[in-house]
This record gives sequence, C-alpha cells and structure tokens, in this order.
Amino acid sequence: MTTVVYAGPKRGIDRAVLLAHGAGADLEAPALVAVADALAVHGIPSLRFNYPYRDAGRKAPDRPAVLLAATRAAAADLARRTKLDPARIVVGGRSMGGRYCSLVVADADDPLPTLGLLLLGYPLHPAGRPDQPRVEHLSRIRVPTMFVSGTRDALGAKDALRRAARRVDGPVAWHWVETGDHAFKPLKSSGLSREAVLAELAAASADWVASL
Repeated sequence: MTTVVYAGPKRGIDRAVLLAHGAGADLEAPALVAVADALAVHGIPSLRFNYPYRDAGRKAPDRPAVLLAATRAAAADLARRTKLDPARIVVGGRSMGGRYCSLVVADADDPLPTLGLLLLGYPLHPAGRPDQPRVEHLSRIRVPTMFVSGTRDALGAKDALRRAARRVDGPVAWHWVETGDHAFKPLKSSGLSREAVLAELAAASADWVASL
C-alpha cells in the first residue's frame, strides 16, 4: 500500500475526491494540497496518494500498467474509507495523475465508475511532441469533466486542448489560469502570485465538485 493523506470529514458526506500527483511530484504537490484544502471548506473529503515509484524513492514513473492499477486501488481505498458508492467519487489530479485517472475512467473493458473527472494541467502531448496528442480515449469519457489549465501550458495549448475536449462525451467545464504555465506559474507581468493562482484554481475546482 502506498502513502496516502486523507483530508476532510468522515461522516455525513455524499461525495469525495481522489487526487493523483504528476510525474515529477508527489502527494504534497502544492496544487493538490490547495485543492484538498478548498474541498475541506466545502465539507468534501479527499485522498491524495503516492504512486509506487515515489514511495520507492525513484524519479522515473512506473510502467503504465502499474500506474493504472495504483489509480484504481487508491479510488477503491477512498470508497472504503468514506463508505461511498464508487460512482460518488470524483477522480483526477495533476498532469500525469489526471491523465491516468482519465484512462481508467475511459477504459474500454472496465471503466471506473465515477461522479466526475478533474484534470489539473492535462498533458495533451509529451513534452516537445505536439504531433503525438493523447486524445484517443477521450471519446469514451462520459462523465462531467473539468479542465484546469494555464494559458501558457507547453503541454497543452489552449486552442488545441479545447479542440481535444470536444471528444469528451459528457459535460465539460473550464478554468483558465491566465499566463500560467504547465505548473500554473504566472508571468510576473500578470501581477498574480503563485499563491493567488493556486487559491483561485483550488476554489474553482472545489466549487465545481460541489456543484455535481
């Protein structure tokens, strides 16, 4: 079992959120912590977890099969902790973590039941390879989906991401971080601080989860 952090209430809840980290981070990633804190204000619990490679002290992500299995296991763990039906859980996360959540939700043979999908900086393509879009599975997503992305995200340009999201067979919501890069870091000229940006995207994410 990998390291997990559960935040928020344990009783009187009707939904919960799984938050998966990006490739170069872990469960303490600032964006995930900010979203978890904002969810707790709404009385919505969350579970952040490490993928196995992070707990093992490795930098390179696990093989896809391991990442997929770990995502499913964490979602099941959250359902057990909250005693919620899996279909009452929103899954998502930062970059790679959000992508693997989208893959298990869109699995052609065994789709993960979920209330919604929260994609914080969806990596539309590998770094420097816009000709290799990760879109094939998007048409099998049939749940409400929220994309939270920076307008300068090098792994998913705004127009390209909007086009790709048309494939999603469910309601799609958006929150754009003005001048934010893939890590949501804004330009100095924007007058926005990193802390303000994280608070903004966390509040938008939590409001969306609460609205489902």
